[in-house]
Amino acid sequence: MEKLLEKPLPKPSTEGYVSARLLEALVEGRLALEFLERGLVRNAAGKAFQAWRAFLAALLRLELEKLKAVVKTEDERRWLESTAVPRVPTGRIKALSQMLEEVGHGGISFGTDKALDLHDYQYHGPDPDMALSKYRNREEAARDVVLLLKELAKRVEALRQRVQWSEELERALKALKL
Repeated sequence: MEKLLEKPLPKPSTEGYVSARLLEALVEGRLALEFLERGLVRNAAGKAFQAWRAFLAALLRLELEKLKAVVKTEDERRWLESTAVPRVPTGRIKALSQMLEEVGHGGISFGTDKALDLHDYQYHGPDPDMALSKYRNREEAARDVVLLLKELAKRVEALRQRVQWSEELERALKALKL
């Protein structure tokens, strides 16, 4: 299944882009679980963040027209299309999640906050003083990896009727379900 990630992504303007990014999210999520099983919590945290980010890219593309309607300027609309959807910049991921909340994806910001905490953990590791990471130890981070992946699987499954759903997506979703 990991070989699927090696295929070039369809262009964001094509119909298959959302499905490809959802598949990426599910496969990255499964890899996060495999890293957890091997005791590689920092690697798992990084994969969980990548999974959530790929999921956000799919959602941003799926809701692009609604998002363009809520921004105020033409520059913001162009930026959404040219940068936000294909790249999902980490520095703007909170604002993008808040915009997704605005167009009907309630609670998405909470998942994004957890993903960003895990992203910090990936780089800084456990931090008993909690200055650089929100996690005092590996176990706390591992629990949040699992919680984020459960949320990811639930949200991807909820999109089943709105996207081109394939056997690959179905298999990847089953492989991720905890």
